[in-house]
Amino acid sequence: MLEMSHEEFESMVADGLDSLHDDMLDQLDNVIFLVEDRPQDGSGILGVYEGYSLAERNVYGYGEEPDRIILFRENLLEHCADHDELVHEIRVTLVHEIAHFYGITESRIHELGWG
Repeated sequence: MLEMSHEEFESMVADGLDSLHDDMLDQLDNVIFLVEDRPQDGSGILGVYEGYSLAERNVYGYGEEPDRIILFRENLLEHCADHDELVHEIRVTLVHEIAHFYGITESRIHELGWG
C-alpha cells in the first residue's frame, strides 16, 4: 500500500480539482470536497457524492447543508500501485463523483469511461 499523510493527500486532491476543465466545475453550487480515511460502512469505494443532483434540485431549498464529495484516502492508497496511478485515480474519482452531481447515472458514467 502507498503511504501518504492526510495533508499530502488533500494537496493531491486540490491538484486534481485544479486539473479539471472549468466547465465541469462552473455549476457546482453548495458543494464541498472532503477527504476521509475510509467510509463508515468499511466498503472499498473510492469516493461518494452525497446530496441533491441538479436533476433533483427542485426539492433543494435555501439553507440546505452543502452537498459533499468525499474521497477515501486509505481506499485510494490501497487501490493504486504508485504515485502516477494515484494521481490518475484521484482525477477519475473526482470526475465520477462530480458526474453524479450533474445527475449522470452510474451506468452512464461507466459507459463514458469515468469510473
